[in-house]
Amino acid sequence: MPDINPSSGQTPSRGLLRLVSPAGAVQEPARLERAEAHLQTLGFRVHMGAQALARVQRFAGTDALRLRAIHDAARSRADVIMMTRGGYGLSRLLQAIDYNLLAQAIKERRQMWVGHSDFTALQLALLAQTGAVTFSGPMASYDFGENKPDDITVDSFLDAVDGTLEAVGFVCDDAPRGLDVEGVLWGGNLAMVASLIGTPYLPRAKGVLFLEDVNEHPYCVERMFSQLLHAGVVQRQKAVLLGQFTGYKLSAHDAGYDLNSAVQWLRAKLKPHGVPVLTGLPFGHVRTKLTLPHGVRTRVLRDGQEVFLFFPHAHH
Repeated sequence: MPDINPSSGQTPSRGLLRLVSPAGAVQEPARLERAEAHLQTLGFRVHMGAQALARVQRFAGTDALRLRAIHDAARSRADVIMMTRGGYGLSRLLQAIDYNLLAQAIKERRQMWVGHSDFTALQLALLAQTGAVTFSGPMASYDFGENKPDDITVDSFLDAVDGTLEAVGFVCDDAPRGLDVEGVLWGGNLAMVASLIGTPYLPRAKGVLFLEDVNEHPYCVERMFSQLLHAGVVQRQKAVLLGQFTGYKLSAHDAGYDLNSAVQWLRAKLKPHGVPVLTGLPFGHVRTKLTLPHGVRTRVLRDGQEVFLFFPHAHH
């Protein structure tokens, strides 16, 4: 529990937060400086070592340096391990990561690992190998590096840190009436999920799959949907939740084919299997994002025009 004196109105002390760059190099160091300042005002003691700003080609240091940073973070006394950014790089490390080391820190010392984008690869592998729970949520440079971080993003993250994250809700007009399903919440970046098909790093979850992506044209999104379909991944889910798909540009050649076309294609393929496809989840490469416990059993319920996710065991 956070250390706070209710009568004083002081910011609670939320422990030590360690910044790690496991994938792409940080392109704007000033954003990390702003992130550090914002996180400190929220009550964190922030540790940012040299590795966070390292660079070798497009990566945040050599593979060996980034691997050591991950393992050092798990061995540290940090309460929260936050990724600085995504990009690409964790796929290179999956065979070398000591998953038991990370799982021990998460399960026994309640260490919280949080991020999105390329971090999805590590989350999926950790869940597949050990069942350990991580958090899909904000990153230092992308989210806390803004001049003013988004209020909903900050509040949702702090709920997860403080152990008060019990449920989230969002407007969803396309959820079936009477929707009430339960299963393990998992997923993240669509490209990362698709890239791990056929490997030991993709969980065999039969639950609630959530997906998002950035800079992927709708036909590329549909192609990855079809890969998940052909591999039998989406058919065994209780529901598929789609977050935000941003950063693409349509052309005249699309002739009306857009992201909604890709979503409708997936929905039609899953209808015979009784798997609903829901849109509007506030998650992805966008300013407003929820923090979601990755690997926790979750109940998905429609109430009116909203869908709620309930996390009875979301405490890290």
